[in-house]
Amino acid sequence: MKKRGKGKDIILVSNDDGIRSEGIKALRAALESLGEVYVVAPDRERSAASHSLTLHRPLRVEKIGPREYTVDGTPTDCITLAVNGILPRRPSIVVAGINKGGNLGEDISYSGTVSAAMEGTLLGIPAIAVSLVSRKNFDFKSAARFARKLAKRILAKGLPKDTLLNVNIPQAKKIKGARITRQGKRVFGDVVFEKVDPRGKKYYWIGGNMLRWEGGEDTDFAAISRGYISITPVHLDHTNYSAISELQYWKF
Repeated sequence: MKKRGKGKDIILVSNDDGIRSEGIKALRAALESLGEVYVVAPDRERSAASHSLTLHRPLRVEKIGPREYTVDGTPTDCITLAVNGILPRRPSIVVAGINKGGNLGEDISYSGTVSAAMEGTLLGIPAIAVSLVSRKNFDFKSAARFARKLAKRILAKGLPKDTLLNVNIPQAKKIKGARITRQGKRVFGDVVFEKVDPRGKKYYWIGGNMLRWEGGEDTDFAAISRGYISITPVHLDHTNYSAISELQYWKF
């Protein structure tokens, strides 16, 4: 595809809840005043798809509206295809969301929404993942307004190298503010539930109840529990540098 010259900032929007999610519609509407918004999102819900990339079958792309495309693949597929083929030129920012439900703690490892932002970061594009911490009666207005405010700042100032922002917004009548946080940790009860179908065969549901969270007052969980927006900088380098000095004395 031939690339056009520089014009308005291109804002690439994606998610893991699928193209029909109310969250992605609210996000697109909020960002329209900042540049040319392109939506490239999965054609169905792909929650917990993590950073999976489709390598063993062809992918189908369908244009369903002005600057709006669906992909029969993962959120990571969407970003890769958008940047390398669909968009007229390289986007200035990737904004993933607004996710229906929080992406806190170890959710970062599983979330397709966070992975869409991570793929943008891997491609050298500033990126954020935005999630609304709620289980029902989703109201995306406050989250969309904050996403616009943050995107505008990033378009002007950029982000640290190899770093994305994982943003979680409480669904509250009055949000107290925003805090820079670190990743907390959940403590789960039963994670796998065993059931029996009408024919007597066992089946399983994965997904436990959170008993508590831990990690301290500077974590994403703490911020959300106190009515603050959580902004966690996530780095692409997963190396545990503090462990290197310990492990280098191991004999192999």
